[in-house]
Amino acid sequence: MSSSNEQTSPAQPANFIRTIVADDLQSGRHKTVVTRFPPEPNGYLHIGHAKSICLNFGVARDFGGRCHLRFDDTNPVKEDVEYTESIKESVRWLGFDWGEHQYYASDYFGQLYEWAEYLVQQGKAYVDDLTAEEIRAYRGTLTEPGKESPYRGRTPEENLDLLRRMKKGEFPDGSKVLRAKIDMASPNINLRDPVMYRILHAVHPHAGSAWCIYPMYDYAHGQSDAIEGVTHSVCTLEFEDHKPLYEWFLQNLPVPATPRQYEFARLNLTYTVMSKRKLLQLVQEGDVDGWDDPRMPTLVGLRRRGFTPESIRTFCERIGVGRSDSWIDMGILEECVREDLNERAPRAMAVLRPLKLVVDNYPEGEGEEFTVANHPKIEALGSRQVPFSRELWIEADDFQEVPEKGFKRLSPGTEVRLRAAYIVKCTGVDRDGAGNVTAVHCTYDPETKSGLPGAERKVKGVIHWVSAPHALSAPVRLYDRLLSVVSPTGDDWKKDLNPDSIELLTDAQLEPSLAQAPPEAVFQFERQGYFCVDRKDSTPGRPVFNRTVTLRDSWVKK
Repeated sequence: MSSSNEQTSPAQPANFIRTIVADDLQSGRHKTVVTRFPPEPNGYLHIGHAKSICLNFGVARDFGGRCHLRFDDTNPVKEDVEYTESIKESVRWLGFDWGEHQYYASDYFGQLYEWAEYLVQQGKAYVDDLTAEEIRAYRGTLTEPGKESPYRGRTPEENLDLLRRMKKGEFPDGSKVLRAKIDMASPNINLRDPVMYRILHAVHPHAGSAWCIYPMYDYAHGQSDAIEGVTHSVCTLEFEDHKPLYEWFLQNLPVPATPRQYEFARLNLTYTVMSKRKLLQLVQEGDVDGWDDPRMPTLVGLRRRGFTPESIRTFCERIGVGRSDSWIDMGILEECVREDLNERAPRAMAVLRPLKLVVDNYPEGEGEEFTVANHPKIEALGSRQVPFSRELWIEADDFQEVPEKGFKRLSPGTEVRLRAAYIVKCTGVDRDGAGNVTAVHCTYDPETKSGLPGAERKVKGVIHWVSAPHALSAPVRLYDRLLSVVSPTGDDWKKDLNPDSIELLTDAQLEPSLAQAPPEAVFQFERQGYFCVDRKDSTPGRPVFNRTVTLRDSWVKK
């Protein structure tokens, strides 16, 4: 980590959070910076969480502080160890590490309960017997004050006895809650006697069966920050109205520190959904193949699709950190991964919709190999040997029997260059009984081989190809955006799911060098886009490829 406490890293653009941190360090308000990333382990992280991860870990790194990973695990009925482990893996994959500072809010349950008793004894909390529906009805509206519970006047002694009996498990779920006694007429509904504890006879994934009452998030979060000595509690704007409650608890409890909360705009990304509820619905109703489906905006989904940590960090840096909610176009994220993969991805030839090309004057049964650079600009990526033979595969749409205006690829009587090989001239076609073209015939000019004088002869088109006898037949999945509209609307939002978000090609023909590509290896399939080896379904010698992104934004005019 950087040891500088006076300025941000030169690689990081300034934002209002970094300005606050820099001012606090310079003024002596804080000697060091402590941030935290506090996910609830009730789902998989998505691209919106990446913005928070990059901000919290990045600020701590660049100002010589530390960032904690804390699981705010206050609801055992929705949480699972599976989510906890996936969160840790995703944070590490993004390039961040919390070191020894991994915590759980459930580790503080004992202290949180002691503080709850303290508030009861101070007359600032009470046990309420109203049902959840009654509590909502009593709370009032944005224009009307709330109504006090008939149990609000219980004495501290009565409340303490009831709270302890709640803790012992004497009451059924939902029969009682502990509420803070603040102000039922407050214009901020969050201060109208919020619930602090509810009864849940449930085994906790981390704490086990030690508890049958669990703290609410709003009560546990700020006190967990205080216990850990967090200096800057950075959260999204939806928690802005909760800030007075965050501060009320800190002011009314004997906490060891008083962190401050700062809010920034959450990430709203077009052509997808960011709601955990909606993402879970997609998984449960079978619209996607799990949390790591490459169409999902989850980090595991983006990783499986071929997005790199570097591209996601660049995206988070590029969109910035502000105070106003706005929509970010999916095209920005896609452009970030294009830029990254253009520099790092080796090239390969893959024919996704194959059509046979027969080179009639090439010696039958013979072949040769061409040395092809793996990257046109980066020599360090080396080269590979690509086999050539009499029978090749080309893309079906690289041939038109009756060429449309401006068509520069293969058609009867025309010439094209086969990438890194020869110039060929189309001489005819084979047809099936229905008249469909099943193969294209051509002749090659041996003098146009790379390195020979004839190679300088120019033709209008260049197409890619794969030697048919040597080709690797592999499944290729063409992924596209999850939604067909910028943002879904209404309860029937699933009507906006993109019906073309996935296309499975079962007979793609790839150059043989790709057979042993390891999981998560990325390539640019020339003229097709960027692809990666699926980390879940691939087996040795039998890769499955996922399209990460097209070479150009195909949604610009949609």
